Amino acid sequence: MPDVLVIGGGAAGLMAAYAAASYGARVRILEHNEKAGKKIYITGKGRCNLTNDCTRDEFMREVARNPRFLYSALSALSPQDMMSLMEENGLPLVTERGRRVFPASYHASDVTKTLEKMLRRLDVEILFHTQASHLLTEDGHISGVETADGHRLSADRVILATGGLSYPSTGSTGDGYRMACEQGHTLQPLFPSLVGVDTREAWPKELQGLSLKNVRLCAKQGKKVIYDELGEMLFTHFGISGPLVLEMSCHLPDRPEEAALSLNLKPGLTPEQLTARLQRDFDAQPRRRLRSMLEGLLPQRFAALFPECIGLDGEKTCANISRQEREMLRASLQQLPLHILSRRPFSEAIVTRGGITVKEVSSQTMESRILPGLYLCGEVLDVDAHTGGYNLQIAFSTGYLAGMSAAQSD
Repeated sequence: MPDVLVIGGGAAGLMAAYAAASYGARVRILEHNEKAGKKIYITGKGRCNLTNDCTRDEFMREVARNPRFLYSALSALSPQDMMSLMEENGLPLVTERGRRVFPASYHASDVTKTLEKMLRRLDVEILFHTQASHLLTEDGHISGVETADGHRLSADRVILATGGLSYPSTGSTGDGYRMACEQGHTLQPLFPSLVGVDTREAWPKELQGLSLKNVRLCAKQGKKVIYDELGEMLFTHFGISGPLVLEMSCHLPDRPEEAALSLNLKPGLTPEQLTARLQRDFDAQPRRRLRSMLEGLLPQRFAALFPECIGLDGEKTCANISRQEREMLRASLQQLPLHILSRRPFSEAIVTRGGITVKEVSSQTMESRILPGLYLCGEVLDVDAHTGGYNLQIAFSTGYLAGMSAAQSD
């Protein structure tokens, strides 16, 4: 019966501990917070979108980085397995739009409570207020963990499930990256992901709080299209956010200012159809001011601001709009440029992009290829996905595979 230490009591760590104990290991979790699952409590705006009821192939399409690395993990614990596991342990679930799965109570705390109940049944010990500091090795194999107060805890296997850098208020310190790198692992550059962006343009800030639905956001790096999707976005005090922007942020280059954005406010119309629509509106109301006429196409606040955004006079009457100005208006409605200054900080990011390179970790077991007996899972790895329950499922699946493998390893 192997002794397994799990560093981190978040989604990946709790599931890793459950799997290891289920397969017969003696398991202890080291958690530096006063309670487990602090990040789980804030996911899905406190409701916890714990997974997505989709097929494996559909899941892979939502993974922004290294999706193929997840095949074995998702085979070990699929979204449907996760749903069954929760319901079998007394947590009713509901599935919403986009196949997003939540606890029926819509309380994220119920997910953590269910996981903790599962661990208690298996006699898993959680050591709170215990900060792991360094991994211990002996003869090229993991041998335990040294804590911040100098204590040495021995173990046959160690599972590193420390999370990333996103939401540092939950205790995400990046210590797992340091501990892995001390043993020779390689760290891919870290960036905030699933996060809003600051814009060079000032006008989005004037529209703070305005949400746009059924618009298309396109991002290019040079001539290459790196993102092009239809959906909903939000103007904020710093620039832009909302579902489209969060998803786009997964695909931005390391230097986000290298990406050129364009916003199609009327994606349902062809250029010819929009030109004809504008001409009809101008002909029907020649004395109406441009900004007033645009209220038929845009929300009132945006209509009042839009002409100045593109260099037109909003007080000009429709009869005095030239053909060239009308074409400028049409083009801007369907290709409004935006320029990124920067990503928003880790304190606002849902996940961390980057992490320990997956080439140094076995996708079959989650065991380190560099240090035998060390397993890595969750956000500490260079794997991240779009919103919709995918990132939590990655944590659960990689954690489960790591725990199962650690318990069964010779």
